[in-house]
Amino acid sequence: MSRRVVRQSKFRHVFGQAAKADQAYEDIRVSKVTWDSAFCAVNPKFLAIIVEAGGGGAFIVLPLAKTGRVDKNYPLVTGHTGPVLDIDWCPHNDNVIASASDDTTVMVWQIPDYTPVRNITEPVITLEGHSKRVGILSWHPTARNVLLSAGGDNVIIIWNVGTGEVLLSLDDIHPDVIHSVCWNSNGSLLATTCKDKTLRIIDPRKSQVVANNFEEPVALQEMDTSNGVLLPFYDPDSSIVYLCGKGDSSIRYFEITDEPPFVHYLNTFSSKEPQRGMGFMPKRGLDVSKCEIARFYKLHERKCEPIIMTVPRKSDLFQDDLYPDTPGPEPALEADEWLSGQDAEPVLISLKEGYVPPKHRELRITKRNILDVRPPAGPRRSQSASEPPLSQHTLETLLEEIKALRERVQAQEERITALENMLCELVDGTD
Repeated sequence: MSRRVVRQSKFRHVFGQAAKADQAYEDIRVSKVTWDSAFCAVNPKFLAIIVEAGGGGAFIVLPLAKTGRVDKNYPLVTGHTGPVLDIDWCPHNDNVIASASDDTTVMVWQIPDYTPVRNITEPVITLEGHSKRVGILSWHPTARNVLLSAGGDNVIIIWNVGTGEVLLSLDDIHPDVIHSVCWNSNGSLLATTCKDKTLRIIDPRKSQVVANNFEEPVALQEMDTSNGVLLPFYDPDSSIVYLCGKGDSSIRYFEITDEPPFVHYLNTFSSKEPQRGMGFMPKRGLDVSKCEIARFYKLHERKCEPIIMTVPRKSDLFQDDLYPDTPGPEPALEADEWLSGQDAEPVLISLKEGYVPPKHRELRITKRNILDVRPPAGPRRSQSASEPPLSQHTLETLLEEIKALRERVQAQEERITALENMLCELVDGTD
């Protein structure tokens, strides 16, 4: 008799479990826009969900701890004139989120640690460059302030959010609508899928496709017979890929290995209600004391429900094999370093002592003076005889005024920062 050999893997018994009812977020009017994005983004501080809103687009941002029923008057993030189609948290600043809209713009927002009293209506910066709606956003994994957007104009734009400038525009690579875009681990390459049924691997800094039209798949897995959108989430620390179908009620997960057959089915988490969208928590936001290796935020029609993936272990000690060092919140490169050709792997952190998100960090925008780059409109105007040159005394007076104004602005900025810190301490003290 032949004996079946069971494959050894510490993830063979991973099981999913929905959080208790009081840990869900209730009474949220999840957007009904028919778009292929996840509609949800989460980090160790906040949960963001695209919602229904009159007169434009909006999303709601909730502190993770604010579970239960959400007040109908809870402040929203509003500013787009069309529906919001995608949102993405900055991996290097938990208080910064980008939103893409049907109105052709991308907006970057600073979210305070305290709950605002009114809607947040002023983005830190608005990025304008697409000619049609923008439906895809993805922050660079290792370079500070580098954000990718893709639109219905079949163009990918890579921005320096810190200056508001376009770093790269890839406008002649895709002949049709771009369905999805993602970076590799160090941000040197992009993978894209397109309506022309082609998967492309792109070097963005060379504006070249470096791999295309793969002949045969490594593995082929039939999921189901419906034509709904699959939302894939990959965890490189455990080599597990999770597949969630929009309109489906299950999460299927597989382990990826280097040896044939490469893809190994692990299990399926199923629930009664279909998902409208799904958020995926970064590894640093998980509870390592409970051997939690993944956490999803499943969108229903009127609520968001956490789903926790756990490896059953009896020991209370930190499980090193489940939690290798993982990407932390510090960038490895500046935007101009990456653009010049440098690459760097993510800066890793240990989760042994757990992870505590840092306090509010402000995103500073340094726009270049447009007069420094714009060519002169016409011949330089010579000084007329009726305009006498400025005297040395006048120049010194102007310089003194400028210096005094700068000192006043700096003092006001310091006072604002001190007041924000006091407010954060008061909020923390009442939690």
